Amino acid sequence: MNMKENIVPLRLPEGSTDCHFHLYGPFEQFPPGDEGRFSPTRPFTIEDAFAHWDRIGVSRGVIVHAVGSGEDNAVTFDALRRYPDRLRATAILRPDVSDRRLDELTENGFRAVRVTMIRQDGKPVSTKGTSFDDLKILAPRLLERGWHAQIWIECSDLEEAAPELEKTGLTFVVDHMCRTMADKGPHHPHYQAFLDRLRSGRYWTKISGADRNTRIGRPYDDTRGFMKAIVEAAPDQVVWGSDWPHVGHTAETTPRMQDLLQLLFDCVPEPAVRQKILVDNPDRLYGFKS
Repeated sequence: MNMKENIVPLRLPEGSTDCHFHLYGPFEQFPPGDEGRFSPTRPFTIEDAFAHWDRIGVSRGVIVHAVGSGEDNAVTFDALRRYPDRLRATAILRPDVSDRRLDELTENGFRAVRVTMIRQDGKPVSTKGTSFDDLKILAPRLLERGWHAQIWIECSDLEEAAPELEKTGLTFVVDHMCRTMADKGPHHPHYQAFLDRLRSGRYWTKISGADRNTRIGRPYDDTRGFMKAIVEAAPDQVVWGSDWPHVGHTAETTPRMQDLLQLLFDCVPEPAVRQKILVDNPDRLYGFKS
């Protein structure tokens, strides 16, 4: 008997939320922007996302608007308008965005601005999107509307930037487990400082991006220590995301969803904690109604 036939695909609990995914297209309606190596190679629509969710048990999601989706947030706005009960989103903003537009985005389910501060091995990964300087200008108006800042940043850069970030008064959601390469190790002082920030209650993070942070590839065993450390430190400040559709990967390196789910189940073995991360915490952070 083929042992693979006995493997039951993992599924997430009812009400689960994918708190990090992207949309691209249809291109004739929503032309893509230039995001360098993160530019999409084909359309990935909200209907494609729903089909992906159906296979793994996801009910709701948070669209992370990407430069490769176009800088006007249009594709994300359209999906929110059509599926308001299932979706929330983060936006890319410029400092000159009008109050009227901010109110419109808020009313339709946008809850955060995504801020690009990411470097890997000391080199910028992307310089596109909303910058830290933009955030400082936008912050007072975002606070008025109950938004948070989703920041794409590595732990040593966060350690340096945190004092200035915190002057904005905002709450922060840190992408991809603080986007720290696995060989740095979760015991690094700057990663420990990141965990302390989670414990403070002002910071959140997404246990996502293992395929971005690994140095060894599938099934991303070198990222387990980071995920476990996050969940142990502050399970009330954690959400999960798939990062679908995994732009920037080659055909050989594109993650297999079951590998990502297995990593989640292995690092968060208690069903009650998974329920918190997948269902309850997204309710609080993004305003979903279970």
